[in-house]
Amino acid sequence: MKNITPFAQLFLRLALGIGFILPVMDRFGWLGAPGAPNVGWGNWTTFVDYTNSLMPYLSRSVSNVMAILATVGEIIFAILLIVGYKIKLASIGSFLLTLIFALSMLFFAGYRAPFNYSVFVVSASSLMLASISDYKWSIEGNRL
Repeated sequence: MKNITPFAQLFLRLALGIGFILPVMDRFGWLGAPGAPNVGWGNWTTFVDYTNSLMPYLSRSVSNVMAILATVGEIIFAILLIVGYKIKLASIGSFLLTLIFALSMLFFAGYRAPFNYSVFVVSASSLMLASISDYKWSIEGNRL
C-alpha cells in the first residue's frame, strides 16, 4: 500500500466525474423514461420540478435557469475531472455545487435526503480532491 495517493486521486476523479455525468444523462432521458428502472428523472421537466422542490422560494422560470446552470456545471466538472484538466478548479466548483445541493436537500427535502444520497460525502470528496497538490495521471500533470 506504499504511496497509494496517485491511484486514490485518479479513482476519486473518475468516480466524481462519472457521478456527475450519469445524472445529466438521466435528466435528458438518455437512460430511460420517467418511472423506468434505475431512472431518477427521465426528462428535463421532471428534473426542473425536482429543482423547484429544492428551491421553493424561486419561481418556475428561475428554477429552470438554476437547473440549466447546475447541468452545465455538472457537464463541465465531469469532463474536466475525467480527462484530468484543471482538476483543482473543477474540484472546487463541484464542492460548491454539491454543497449547495446538499443544503437545499437538507432544508427542503428533509434531513435524511442528503445523507441517503451521500451528497455531503460527494461534496467533501470534491473538497479533498481540491486539496491535493500533484495530480498524477492527468493532462495537467503530464503523467498519463
